[in-house]
Amino acid sequence: MIRMTTVKRKLQLFPKEDGYYPYVWLVYMVIPIILINLQMGTKLFGGYALILLFFIAYRQLHWTTGARYHLWLSVQFAIMAILSLWINPYYVFMGFFPASFIGLYKQEKQFKVALAALIIIIFLAIFKAGLDADFDPLNLTYIIPFMVVMIIMPFANRSHQKRKELQKQLNAANAQIELLIKREERVRIARDLHDTLGHTLSLITLKSQLVEKLVIRDPVRAAAEANEIQLTSRAALQQVRELVSDMRTTTISEELAETEHILQAAHIQLHINGAAPSMLPPLMQNIISMCIKESVTNMIKHSAATDCTISFTFTPSLITVSIEDNGIGLPNNSSNQQYGNGLNGMKERLGLIEGTLLLENGNSTGCKLTIQVPLTVKTQQQEESV
Repeated sequence: MIRMTTVKRKLQLFPKEDGYYPYVWLVYMVIPIILINLQMGTKLFGGYALILLFFIAYRQLHWTTGARYHLWLSVQFAIMAILSLWINPYYVFMGFFPASFIGLYKQEKQFKVALAALIIIIFLAIFKAGLDADFDPLNLTYIIPFMVVMIIMPFANRSHQKRKELQKQLNAANAQIELLIKREERVRIARDLHDTLGHTLSLITLKSQLVEKLVIRDPVRAAAEANEIQLTSRAALQQVRELVSDMRTTTISEELAETEHILQAAHIQLHINGAAPSMLPPLMQNIISMCIKESVTNMIKHSAATDCTISFTFTPSLITVSIEDNGIGLPNNSSNQQYGNGLNGMKERLGLIEGTLLLENGNSTGCKLTIQVPLTVKTQQQEESV
């Protein structure tokens, strides 16, 4: 047995992205309706039918493109011409409706053809009015300015659409440029790391292997080689510091401010316990900041939490950062044995500064992510004695 299901679609008069603009224009439909009420018989009922069809065309022009767009615009032109020449020349003022749509044509030929059709209908309506014995030529003094505005409107709308399109292209180009800059920065960092540290780390590896062999056979030479390893590693550390100083790092305080903004948008209350560290090295600040960002992103996506608590605790040798939420927690009481790609990335970054990562269920509900990073404190005398 095949079960048939039907999806009910809510009828939408105009696209949501157009806002209230299409509805405001409907106010001007009152004038044709008032004019048609002055008629009788065939003109009355025929006029109502044409005005209804004109409204349908107005709605469809907000939804259609291509050949159907040309069709519905032609329907508006035809109704405007019929009402102006058959019932009342003042129906030419309905031309403001199709005039607003002419400017949406991107192709020059289509724009010119539609504009020419509008101008022809306007002049036919004015000519028809001039043939009427009751027509007062003084009426042209206020009719003509409206007609001029009607003809200018397609140019203004088209210019506006071109400006919007150019702005859209500019935004896309800026986004692409920003992406290329980030990629180039990654390539530059990778190249600098390879060029500056590759040789140094290879040298340290070789000397460490040599020390391992010499530590029993020739302790004096082993000590000398170990001293060279220390000097080489210090040079490598200096290279890293120089490289990091050229990078744009994010401090923990900056990341917390951004986190508060993001969580507020997600309707999650942020609580911060303890002071954010400000005296950490740039590399450590950057890595901890990225871990906080990744953790908060996962929380918003998966936790269904309403509260988030970020805590900082310090000892002379260790900094601990915990991020805890009151969400749905880990499924089946799973712990940090299995990491997703995001958590694995955090674990790898923390490995660069000898940090650790622990993911577990919170004390009551939700998840708790604990980051621990060792602090290395060297006095000036220790630095000089090495």
